[in-house]
Amino acid sequence: MIASTFEYVAYIRTNPDKLWLLLTEPRFIAQYWFGMRCESQWTPGSSWELLSADGQVFDSGTIVEAEPLRWLSIRWQHQLKPELRAEGPSHCTMQLEPSGTAVKLTIIHSIDRSPSKLIEAVSAGWPKVVSNLKSLLETGLVALMEPYPANPSRAGLPATH
Repeated sequence: MIASTFEYVAYIRTNPDKLWLLLTEPRFIAQYWFGMRCESQWTPGSSWELLSADGQVFDSGTIVEAEPLRWLSIRWQHQLKPELRAEGPSHCTMQLEPSGTAVKLTIIHSIDRSPSKLIEAVSAGWPKVVSNLKSLLETGLVALMEPYPANPSRAGLPATH
């Protein structure tokens, strides 16, 4: 079967210990993932859930592989939007590779169907989440306060003439 895949690479000025901590610790995840949190034991076979601040389950699945500081593989299915849930489970891997004074974070998210509305959705979400993660690690602050601003125009910025 043909799969739909989204791949995203970011170089983050940090070390694998700090990046792994921010990828797996709920209190940090909520800071860069717009109030969402992940709950898991982060070991192969353990459950995994992405929850909103009020506890609503957005995605749920299982940790397939976990090698702390190097590799994380999650098989999960969206739970809220019927059209995304109907596509079935997807597979997301996160690979951490030291690169000088940075860590190369590669996220590959795929599903066994093409085209995929889920992959279209995560293709818009992952860059925002990872940008916030990178900014938090490098500056102590997130880059974006909300994933989908109410007014996506340049409101608040001076006009250019």
